[in-house]
Amino acid sequence: MFRPRVRCTLALATVLCAAGRAGAQGTTIRVNVNLVRAVATVKTQSGQVIGSLRKEDFEIYDNGVKQEVAVFEHQAEQRLSVALLVDVSGSTAKELAYESDSAQRFIRALLGEGHPEDAIKLYTFNWQVTDETGRYTRDQKLLTERLKAMHGDAGTAMYDAIFFAARDLEPREGRKVIVVVTDGGDTVSKLNLQAALQEAQLADAVIYAIVVVPITNEAGRNIGGEHALQFMAEGTGGRTFMPSVGTALDKAFTDILTELRTQYLLAFYPRDVPPNKNRFHRLEVRVKNPDLRVSARNGYYGEFEGEGSSPDERVSISPERQPQPTKKKK
Repeated sequence: MFRPRVRCTLALATVLCAAGRAGAQGTTIRVNVNLVRAVATVKTQSGQVIGSLRKEDFEIYDNGVKQEVAVFEHQAEQRLSVALLVDVSGSTAKELAYESDSAQRFIRALLGEGHPEDAIKLYTFNWQVTDETGRYTRDQKLLTERLKAMHGDAGTAMYDAIFFAARDLEPREGRKVIVVVTDGGDTVSKLNLQAALQEAQLADAVIYAIVVVPITNEAGRNIGGEHALQFMAEGTGGRTFMPSVGTALDKAFTDILTELRTQYLLAFYPRDVPPNKNRFHRLEVRVKNPDLRVSARNGYYGEFEGEGSSPDERVSISPERQPQPTKKKK
């Protein structure tokens, strides 16, 4: 059986750098942003998820400018695409059986309820990224077979895996989520944290990180990698979990499922937001009730004005997203 092997090449970084180079040359980049979306999770101070709020309970700000919420939905009304990324580097070998079992239970629960078009795509990653299913699917037998076949070997290309999963998610309709199951940080990726996070932001994907911690002592863990995952999860409106194997791992998957069933979609058309020198627009989603707290993406990529530019110098850049080269393996 053939499985596409995804590898990073220098060409992939070209798109990421193009906008930055143009800005450095004094040109205002206008990215074609129409409707800006933000997925929000609201909880009480004690951590209870709240799923009964209304549109008027929220406020949203773009670079500090209050925006009118044009679309408001409870997320269970939209189909869900989940990219499940499992670390199969050498350091995970002892935990893979537990991770496989927990992931299977998560898949059964996710596909057993909710929207009838909810689907999952499984990736594994060590020194390279493997698309295990070839498509987004509801085929639990296929997903189970791939999970049971996992084995640990070599390094960890985590940023590459997030980048490719996000790019694959971008054209899909509805809600988009990346769940990363790993034991630590990146070791061999061609791309970096910023590239992976940018691609997730461009795809409107929410990142949930499950950092399996068989070692409780910080001296034996990749603390830097854990902080990087937390940074990406918070930047996209997601969450980081630090379970050990067993029931704690099951609970992490259960908590993710609970949040996915009780989130909100807020979307707006940017109005009266002056261009600045940073293509990244800061977003802030607020709830009016001071006793509640909200998690949502912290920004999106929109217009920015290069130094010394004028309105006549503005150009539109819409980089074409071509399929990336893959390697087939039996």
